Amino acid sequence: MENDQVTFVKGLQCRECHHQFPKEPLHVCEFCFGPLEVVYNYDEIKKSLTREAIQGRPTNMWRYKELLPIDGEPTVGAQVGWTPLVKADRLAKALGLKELYIKNDAVNYPTLSFKDRVVSVAMSKAKEFGFKTVACASTGNLANSVAANAAASGWESYIFIPYDLEQGKVLGTLVFGTNLVGIKGTYDEVNRLCSEIAAKYKWAFVNINIRPYYAEGSKAMGYEIAEQLGWKIPQNIVVPMAGGSLITKLAKSFDELTKIGLVEKSPIKVFGAQATGCSPITTAVKNEWELFKPVRPDTICKSLAIGNPADGFYAANVMRKSGGWGEDVTDEEIVDSMKLLGQTEGIFAETAGGVTLGVARKLIAQGRINKDESVVLCITGNGLKTQEVLVGKVGEPKIINAKLGEFDDLYQKHHK
Repeated sequence: MENDQVTFVKGLQCRECHHQFPKEPLHVCEFCFGPLEVVYNYDEIKKSLTREAIQGRPTNMWRYKELLPIDGEPTVGAQVGWTPLVKADRLAKALGLKELYIKNDAVNYPTLSFKDRVVSVAMSKAKEFGFKTVACASTGNLANSVAANAAASGWESYIFIPYDLEQGKVLGTLVFGTNLVGIKGTYDEVNRLCSEIAAKYKWAFVNINIRPYYAEGSKAMGYEIAEQLGWKIPQNIVVPMAGGSLITKLAKSFDELTKIGLVEKSPIKVFGAQATGCSPITTAVKNEWELFKPVRPDTICKSLAIGNPADGFYAANVMRKSGGWGEDVTDEEIVDSMKLLGQTEGIFAETAGGVTLGVARKLIAQGRINKDESVVLCITGNGLKTQEVLVGKVGEPKIINAKLGEFDDLYQKHHK
């Protein structure tokens, strides 16, 4: 019988003053107002979580359950994770790279983004705490995932978004029968309102009062990458950044795998990617500022449009500490990179994927990514959600009558 998960989570700890807190729905330190993070008993985890144990489990993110912050078996999202790590040889050739991989969370279950990872952890934990209503502030992908997982679990859900999100993400939320509220304002204004609602209504807001547990779900992407590489850490990884949580948790995942002996310690450069129209974290890195300056978003990449990122300070530190860097790309570069990814690897990524690949192209040109080293690009959402940005930019179908002669003419014209 496998050990019970309850023995592995110690509690919460402030990321600033390191004050300890119990396992409760808390997210801010009452002493210094710093953010809280889950801490684990790694000595106990090391005894239970071996390569052999992991490989005997189902292929989903819960194969690493000892390193995730729930106290029993998952009750939400049992099929989430274990997305493909694609060896991208055609794209590698186009970029001049020797060894390139794409971690493709654009096909994650059930709503085609990495947010299914964090939501399954957050809602499983919220159920342990006794909550019956789940909620979130979202730029789109999180809205889809909370709505879908709430519907599948029989929960009531309330979701708050900027009112002008892409239609694909709005419809992809409403179809699950949630209570969707559009706010006339930016994501940061939505998030401020949700903090007030969370305090008044005592709901499980996955990215507010449940945030320390929610954020841990991102680590599973890193565990999978290492296992899919044959229990190795890549030499370079490029990660899209909105609030900055994903990049910090990927770095934590590789540290944890090293700490418990599942992989050998090896250096990894962590690179952060943003859209130029909303780039507070990369701007801080490039200017060597200790703190970032909040901005008002102006970009087609709405999923990354968070002008005052909650984990921006920690994301910048991860890049600096690893020897990585932060870079950003224009809306035109985003679309061009979405097309390149589709035309070389057959992967249709949303705008955030265009940001990731576009930034990788810049980092290679700058010499910050060594062309002879292994590189992983994190694709976090599906292009079906952001089709609007490609209208008029990928050509038009050739229209002919149902006559062989007309096709012959078209074919000859194309092959001249």
